Amino acid sequence: MILINLLPHREAARKLRQDIFNASLGVSVLAGGLLAGVIFLWFQTQISGQQEKNQLLQTEIKRFDEQIKDIASLEAEIAALRARQQAVEDLQADRNLPVHLLTELVRQLPDGVYIASMRQDNQSVTLQGVAQSNERVSELLRNLGNNSPWFSKPELVEIVAGSVALAPREQRRVANFTIRVRLMRASEAEKMRAAASAASAAGSVSMAAAPLVAASTPVKK
Repeated sequence: MILINLLPHREAARKLRQDIFNASLGVSVLAGGLLAGVIFLWFQTQISGQQEKNQLLQTEIKRFDEQIKDIASLEAEIAALRARQQAVEDLQADRNLPVHLLTELVRQLPDGVYIASMRQDNQSVTLQGVAQSNERVSELLRNLGNNSPWFSKPELVEIVAGSVALAPREQRRVANFTIRVRLMRASEAEKMRAAASAASAAGSVSMAAAPLVAASTPVKK
């Protein structure tokens, strides 16, 4: 007996394949959506964690900035206290500066030089006087610059030729000068004295060693 299938099996098979494709497509879309959702949630979690870390860092940075400001203010206060302490020490040390000024000035004045007026502005001293000649003024400048630890940087501001009446008919030419010199503080003068003592000691040692070297040198015949 021969059976003949007159049903549209090709259409049925095509419809079955179409249904399977649609089902697999739906499953793929669903799986893709779930995967995308999982990835989105993971990224959101990571972003939230990073934002929390950033917030924590910003909080710590603000706290450190406040500490830095406090440290800077403390350093400024310490610097101000040190400046006040130094000012007080300078005032205490400068109480005897007029005495040293007059004493050293008398010591360093060469013969034939007379001081007419003297003005002090902080550590700058301006001297006005009369000298018998320009050479006397040069000698005074050398003495102030080299022979005293209480004076430094002498500067000749002005020198003008003048005359002095020794008798009704006798005139002598003189040099009217103005000199500016820096008066050293007590601490600076002490350092200058220490440096001069060290240089003098070194010179004495070198002079004492020179004869020994000469004596140890053999004489060639």
